[in-house]
Amino acid sequence: MQLFQIILFPLSLCYGLIMVCRNFFFNLGLIPSEKFPLPVINVGNLSCGGTGKTPHIEYLIRLLSPKYFVATLSRGYGRESNGFIIGSKRSRAKYIGDEPLQFAKKFEAIKVAVDEKRKRGIKFLLKKYPSLGVILLDDAFQHRFVKPGFNILLTDYHNLFTEDYLLPSGSLREPRSGARRADTILVTKTPKIFSPITRRRIIEEILPRPNQVVLFSYIKYGNPTLVYRYSSFVYPPVVSKILLFTGIADDYPLKEHLKRQCGELVVLKFSDHHWYTQKDIENILKAFKDLPTQKKVIITTEKDMMRLKTPDLSTILKAIPLFYIPIEIAFHGNDQEKFDNLILAYVEKNKRNA
Repeated sequence: MQLFQIILFPLSLCYGLIMVCRNFFFNLGLIPSEKFPLPVINVGNLSCGGTGKTPHIEYLIRLLSPKYFVATLSRGYGRESNGFIIGSKRSRAKYIGDEPLQFAKKFEAIKVAVDEKRKRGIKFLLKKYPSLGVILLDDAFQHRFVKPGFNILLTDYHNLFTEDYLLPSGSLREPRSGARRADTILVTKTPKIFSPITRRRIIEEILPRPNQVVLFSYIKYGNPTLVYRYSSFVYPPVVSKILLFTGIADDYPLKEHLKRQCGELVVLKFSDHHWYTQKDIENILKAFKDLPTQKKVIITTEKDMMRLKTPDLSTILKAIPLFYIPIEIAFHGNDQEKFDNLILAYVEKNKRNA
């Protein structure tokens, strides 16, 4: 424990007591949780962001949408709207949030909804789409007014919840004991080459319950893609310098990936879900122009791209070599087969006409 964590630890104890009482009341039914008559899968975490929820939800969409009518339901973090909204690929990030917009743009066959009150959002979805087959809840592990049928808990390989502390001395939203509610625990952002010894050590540290499965995933990076695809820029075969700017909780894995793709990586870090302004873009362009080479590009994340495509920024951005790196997740060994079988068996057993 570092000095600042020790200083803040009394506040963490107070916060932890509040969360323990809250969970106790939910567990006893003194605060009711509502269950719904269709498969509801939650993807969440104990910590504050940065565990890779978005690509894991996208994996579930790819797995389930060929066979079932799927909807995602998010809070819509940082949006300027309120209440229940159905998003589309023409929506704005400020209207539905950057992650829901990303789902809407990539998967036209699903429905993307946002509502800060998940229980209300599910009821609206069921009323609007009676044939809905599966609902994927984004980041609702602590939203216990809804009782999901299947809880997926994500924990970052570089910051396991077992080694973290409660807010504000750490990043945990609730005590580590909250992991007991998970059906599956996914250790995310692991190295692509992953030793069985490390795997066993992490499982022993997590100490799963008999009904829980611990699985391991890693990030697969796609090819750099132009933010504005009709731009004439081409990604150079040899890149001397990359300017990376991000507004996400954890950009460490992307930085490590890009360091292997160039001679020098320059990083501009913004806060999570940052809304970019013209001043921000001007500062980014200045940093880019100061790089002393012609073999250079600007890279951001797919999530950041959703917040960049605005009318006031598009004119500037179309004129620069701006790329994003698409990502997906993959599993180690036969973990993919185990995960797929768990999800498909749950959905099939609990589908509405079962």
